[in-house]
Amino acid sequence: MQRSPVIAGATRGPIRATSSIASLAFVALLAVAFWAGALWIGTVLFNLLS
Repeated sequence: MQRSPVIAGATRGPIRATSSIASLAFVALLAVAFWAGALWIGTVLFNLLS
């Protein structure tokens, strides 16, 4: 049984460069936020334990 090309996503064109750049920027922002939080928790724990 064949699937409809609309359901399969065959009619979609290539992803635009702007959305790709925006996705990469969002992932970079999440990474920066993660490491900032990790450093903050580390400094809090270091101050509490010393």
